[in-house]
Amino acid sequence: MELFDLSGRVAIVTGGNGGIGLGMARGLAAAGARVVIAGRDKAKNEAAARELPGALAVEADVTREESCRALIAAAVEKFGRLDILINNAGINIRKRPEEYSLEEWNTVLATNLSSAFLCSQAAYPAMVNSGGGKIINTGSMMSIFGAAYAVPYAASKGGIVQLTRALATAWAKDNIQVNAVLPGWIDTELTRRAREQVPGLHDRVLARTPAGRWGVPDDHAGIAVFLASRASNFVTGAAIPVDGGFSVQG
Repeated sequence: MELFDLSGRVAIVTGGNGGIGLGMARGLAAAGARVVIAGRDKAKNEAAARELPGALAVEADVTREESCRALIAAAVEKFGRLDILINNAGINIRKRPEEYSLEEWNTVLATNLSSAFLCSQAAYPAMVNSGGGKIINTGSMMSIFGAAYAVPYAASKGGIVQLTRALATAWAKDNIQVNAVLPGWIDTELTRRAREQVPGLHDRVLARTPAGRWGVPDDHAGIAVFLASRASNFVTGAAIPVDGGFSVQG
């Protein structure tokens, strides 16, 4: 369908070498986009890029301003433009709040929140040159709910929603739409560790999720294509749960 066709579009996916990021990247590539996979692990980047026709792998530390700018420059040099940015890089450190060090707090905030700002800021001129663009930020159910074992993570993901709204307001005049996706409990490397560290988590998630299962990364392919395509040109500042109904349960 033409509204969802991404042929000729260029997308960067940070943290795109696995999990939700790779699921989104697969969706964009299937819709015709040329994809740049960005992450710290060069080997994982290259393995992910090999899955996608014509994709580029770029080693990047998105907590560093100069690395974000170099990432955008590499995409534009390779493909001539930038249309789509998915800010998906993220980590978690699970502890009770009284146990975190300031260094751990800063690490989570820098990776999950500051990186989205830095990459978006770096991408802005290239998107203006392309006549507009789409920015998709990965939030979390922790953008909505609290968790005793994820204080900096929850703070960072709550911040993602407000960053999304602020950028959407600032850049609407430039034809740049900015939205957030709020994944629920998705079967990834991160959540497998969570199930090891949080007793009973697996069963509690299944009991609360109307869909009756954990999500998988490819469940995010469709929402990525929608938010990256012309189909969402009048959607901006939204935060959309992709959670099998988890967030609507009382």
